[in-house]
Amino acid sequence: MRTNVLLCGVAALALGQVANAAPADLSETRLDTVNVEGSRLNQTETEIGSSVSIITADDLELLGFDFAIDALALAPGVTVNQNGSMGGTASVRIRGNASGQTLVLIDGVPVNDPSQASGGYEFAYLDPENIERIEVLKGPQSTLWGTDAIGGVVSITTKKPEQDLGGSAFAEVGSFNTVRAGGSVGNANDLGDFRLAVTGTTSNGISKADEANGNDEQDGYDNLTISGKGGLNLGENARLSTSILWTNAESEYDSYDGGAQGSVSDGDERTENESLAANIALDLTAFDGRLENRFLFGYSDLERENFTDGVSSYLAEGDRQLYRYQGTLNINEMNTLAFGAEREETSANGDDRALDSLFALYEFKPVESLTLTGGLRMDDDDDFGSETTGRVAAAWRATDNVLLRASWGQGFKAPTIYQLTYICTFCGLTEPNADLQPETSEAFDVGVEWRSNDGRAQIGVTYFDQETENQIDFDYSAGYANIAYVESQGVEITGAFQATDWLNLTANYAYIDAEDGDGNELTRLPESTANLTAAFDPEGPWSGALHVRYNGEEANTNGTTLDSWTRLDVTGRYAVNDSIELYGRIENLTDEEYQQILGYGTPGISGSVGVRLRY
Repeated sequence: MRTNVLLCGVAALALGQVANAAPADLSETRLDTVNVEGSRLNQTETEIGSSVSIITADDLELLGFDFAIDALALAPGVTVNQNGSMGGTASVRIRGNASGQTLVLIDGVPVNDPSQASGGYEFAYLDPENIERIEVLKGPQSTLWGTDAIGGVVSITTKKPEQDLGGSAFAEVGSFNTVRAGGSVGNANDLGDFRLAVTGTTSNGISKADEANGNDEQDGYDNLTISGKGGLNLGENARLSTSILWTNAESEYDSYDGGAQGSVSDGDERTENESLAANIALDLTAFDGRLENRFLFGYSDLERENFTDGVSSYLAEGDRQLYRYQGTLNINEMNTLAFGAEREETSANGDDRALDSLFALYEFKPVESLTLTGGLRMDDDDDFGSETTGRVAAAWRATDNVLLRASWGQGFKAPTIYQLTYICTFCGLTEPNADLQPETSEAFDVGVEWRSNDGRAQIGVTYFDQETENQIDFDYSAGYANIAYVESQGVEITGAFQATDWLNLTANYAYIDAEDGDGNELTRLPESTANLTAAFDPEGPWSGALHVRYNGEEANTNGTTLDSWTRLDVTGRYAVNDSIELYGRIENLTDEEYQQILGYGTPGISGSVGVRLRY
């Protein structure tokens, strides 16, 4: 009964805004004004030659996501896999690359888990409430960000302090006895600024193992996230700033069962996870602001412990310490040079390693409409010596309506601490594989974007091709070994159309053909994915969106094929006044039965309603 009431309430919010539609001003394109922080050169979207997708806080609010992992699926070329919803292990793959080949940054600090086998990032517990922007840079970005960026970068920027003393608070309830709430406060003045925020979620959840297979035990989820950001203006040419994101999450999951679909069925399993990402930075300018200097210390720490029937069964700990200097010299309007040095110290379960890096990036703008970028990076690894990677890119606004992009880059990823220290006892080994070598990649992409004179219509097409050598995978005869050559090719298509003053349509489609050296398609990677969003923003109190997500067929690890699926979500908002807003969301409106990973369930039709206060 509670669920039905919630769904009816959300439907009323979503449909009511259509009936009250009225003209509103068209929104201006952001391509020329939004800086891509992941470029390290403060380039705008029209200046960066690499393919990049940007998901803003407005996008997150429009579609009502409670989990950041769902938002990342909006980016074309990005594949999301999750072992059941609400805290199930979640990973992100860019253009067919493995999840461990995606570098994740939070406010510029790498947060990949050094204790994990592939060194990937666990996206399951990342709450979107405190995120200002997510940038997805596709293709090898090792020249910009070093090891782990062999397949791409997900750069997350947390929300900045409010301009005046103020903040917000929200509370929502939903299906599966889910309660989510939080609040923030911030201020900014000539002396400095700050923002503090807390968000919490608790839910009974659904069974991680698919209920359709007879699994009816609910697997709960709890999350507490604290975010802080602030800075001191030390003078006209100096600023000291810091940010912190701390998460404590607990998620129940199900047990291994070799006889069940996907080898998973109901069981008393639980994982506790605590993560911290923090940094402190000093920014100094010289030569009348032409030379920008940033000194940054970053720290990330992750700890997870698994329990079976209430007894601890696994414990892993890992942390990173990052020391970075970057100088950016604005020589003149045509020439910009960025250069710097980094040292990253990593530890996992008592083992340590260090990586020293030098990098240089150069931007040349011979004319206003053309931006050329090149860079080199040298990484010196404790175990594998030096590796140099290069990158070139170009962005050319051929006309007022047409933008051309192209980029080529190399990637480098050293084996993880886990891979270097793992002893496969059931393989008959008594020591780790001493022959492991770093993974390397090389890729290019080319694209064209067009927009109409009035800005109402936009379309873009990008072709990419990437080869990865010495990819590390598990081998039952040798443990972790360099056994894979992977090639991925594909096309990404994006489009947007302002149909009326109050209706905006956006869509994207990605086709990825990824195979190993033997011609076998990669598992858990659909060839086709797509998103379609219709956003309604009439003049008046109502607004909302319809979102359709499509995931094509994909190969399972057991040789079978997972069916394609399509999901429809609806969101609606009603502004009571300038300070109070009611909102709601229906997920999986058509009650589609589907799996993201074989054997793991997903929610049927479900929803939530909430209220937000801005002060």
